[in-house]
Amino acid sequence: MQLNKIMVVGAGQMGAGIAQVCATAGLHVLLYDVSEASLKKGIAGIQKRLQRALEKGKLTGEARQAAVNRLASSTTLEDAQSCDLVIEAAVENMEIKMDIFRQLDEYAPGHAILASNTSSLPITEIAAATKRPNQVIGMHFMNPVPVMKLVEVIRGLQTSNETFETVKQLAVRLEKTPVEVNDYPGFAANRILMPMINEAIYAVYEGVSSPEDIDTVMKLGMNHPMGPLQLADFIGLDTCLYIMEVLHEGFGDSKYRPCPLLRKYVKAGWLGKKTGQGFYSYQG
Repeated sequence: MQLNKIMVVGAGQMGAGIAQVCATAGLHVLLYDVSEASLKKGIAGIQKRLQRALEKGKLTGEARQAAVNRLASSTTLEDAQSCDLVIEAAVENMEIKMDIFRQLDEYAPGHAILASNTSSLPITEIAAATKRPNQVIGMHFMNPVPVMKLVEVIRGLQTSNETFETVKQLAVRLEKTPVEVNDYPGFAANRILMPMINEAIYAVYEGVSSPEDIDTVMKLGMNHPMGPLQLADFIGLDTCLYIMEVLHEGFGDSKYRPCPLLRKYVKAGWLGKKTGQGFYSYQG
């Protein structure tokens, strides 16, 4: 299927990143958010990153301007009626996502594919909110989107081969590497990553070592570019807890039980870099 125009739902860090790579790849992009302020911030961030790419010689002035010209903003989901594909990048909450997909199903044209950037929620369940489950798919980008090459392409129970192939080809057009994943809790990336982060938190909780030393072990011993506790702070400890809960509930296996220390930090409002305090301090 020919994709000409894409709507991205949510102008936060992930949504703005997805909109940027789509516009840079030559697609017309409508960036939606319920908040005008979030939209302005999202568009400004895209323009800033494109300008930085220009200064580094990764983009020509002409290509930067063309990408900016292909970007438009919207505060109504009804605008999905002009789009061939919608990528939802809203908050990681099933009720919110299902409500968005119900509305998109109503407004988007019959041929349009509806994709979710969810990092852990079941695509099959999201698809059930629509009358086109064969055209619903997961498209999980990594953060930061313009830099990271991986896209998990997640088939729901009823996702058609045509839908899968269209989204896979789009990922390649965006200069990403698509990986086919079936619809299990956490998919592949977070099913492997989050238990590792959770185990690192248990190591702190049980007094095995300090956060700094545990991160040093993983960086120097396993050649990881960033330690698991620093990575958890960057992801957001509330997000890590939420995904561990999805894994624990989805598999019913005690190995996915969130560490009590993770729960304590989240209850304290220590969510990592975004709040200035997590396993490390980001004050000043």
